[in-house]
Amino acid sequence: MQTDKFKDECGVMAVHGHLEASKLVYLGLYALQHRGQESAGIASSDLVRLHNIKAMGLVNDIFTEDVLSRLPGSLSIGHTRYSTTGDSALLNAQPIRVECNKGAIALAHNGNLVNAHVLRRKLEQNGSIFQTTSDTEVVVHLIAQSKEQTLPDAIADALQKIEGAFSLVLMTRDRIFAARDPHAFRPLSMGILPNATGSGAPTVVFASETCAFDLIGARFDRDIKPGELVIAGAEGIHSRTFAAPRQLASCIFEHVYFSRPDSVIFGRPVQESREALGRELAREAPVDADLVVPVPDSGVTAAVGYANESGIPFSFGLIRNHYVGRTFIEPEQRVRDFGVRLKLNPVQHLLKGKRVVLIDDSIVRGTTSRKIVRMVRDAGATEVHMRISCPPTISPCFYGVDTPSKKHLIAANKSVQEIRDFIGADSLTYLSMPGLKRACAEGEHVTYCTACYTGKYPTDFVDVEEIEPAPLEVGQYRPK
Repeated sequence: MQTDKFKDECGVMAVHGHLEASKLVYLGLYALQHRGQESAGIASSDLVRLHNIKAMGLVNDIFTEDVLSRLPGSLSIGHTRYSTTGDSALLNAQPIRVECNKGAIALAHNGNLVNAHVLRRKLEQNGSIFQTTSDTEVVVHLIAQSKEQTLPDAIADALQKIEGAFSLVLMTRDRIFAARDPHAFRPLSMGILPNATGSGAPTVVFASETCAFDLIGARFDRDIKPGELVIAGAEGIHSRTFAAPRQLASCIFEHVYFSRPDSVIFGRPVQESREALGRELAREAPVDADLVVPVPDSGVTAAVGYANESGIPFSFGLIRNHYVGRTFIEPEQRVRDFGVRLKLNPVQHLLKGKRVVLIDDSIVRGTTSRKIVRMVRDAGATEVHMRISCPPTISPCFYGVDTPSKKHLIAANKSVQEIRDFIGADSLTYLSMPGLKRACAEGEHVTYCTACYTGKYPTDFVDVEEIEPAPLEVGQYRPK
């Protein structure tokens, strides 16, 4: 069943200084599974050699106790992947492990490098042989070809050459490195796990989201700063700046949809942002109705905020089946909206005769929203009012979120009224841009990337051939 949602990105996890490092990484990846479901991998170090196991599928299916026993050592990094560049195949699963002139390295990356194609061509011209089609491998080759003598200097040198979104963890035989791009597009946090014996150095952990810390009992310490490289080794934790912070452009969609509600992202609890999105939406787009119903699971928290602000009762009028994988079996007699019905089922006795406000986080192509509206009407709702907790998505993302091209984004090609007609709702309202920024507390400490809503990109270079030949906005660049 094809989903009409933005695809989750990737999740990274790292542990330094724990006898069961790979097991902690496994648990962290379990908490980050929502960020990618195509493949997963864990690399570990026993201070002598690096071990690496990766496969297609879910974390829990890949890493059995027997598999984890083959990942010994006190250092480990992990990755759960949804492909944004490169094919969905095992060869692109991470961590990427190499032996090079700088030693043994394993690398896991969340984000998207917008100048990867240009860098790859130059590296290949200089003799580099690539084993994958992922942009992440570019970083490894840049490190190997760096003329800097020490590994930290070579990593910093490589990171200065790449452009775009990257939150990455890198492991050698005895150290863990964590780095974040100067725009701070994607989240990356550091935590501390106290030594179980009460003596000795604490365990240092890094993760895409703080919910991974909660599962293993680690304490959130701080976010990795924009343009910062953190090094965890036997001598302790050290930090250096590889690039000056640029215009901060943290992905606002982490708060709208991607991150788990129990995470703290860019210094703000996601749960607070999503409830505030719903409250802002209720103020901007009130409606006389009987029920507020979320489209689960992504619309739930915003729907709570909408209900609290509007005073309209909240109800789970749509029930989600959480055990839906891929299915190729369909009844011979065609069932209308079969794919959506596999995943969602209306509660008819709640919806019948009611005026319903449906809350969702976004509309991408509009096809799924259309089926859900029809399903709610078929269950007996007299009115269906759609409310979306972010502005219309009009542009693709080039910073690690897999979005359709502009021609497939319904809001890039139709007015709000035309979208309302297409999905069959009685009314449709999106949250305004000011409302979105208020809800996510943009201000002195964080500035967000909103390119998917505005078409204005924070970086000067976008190395993507699919940018439509429309007049360019300030900040856009079309490669030749």
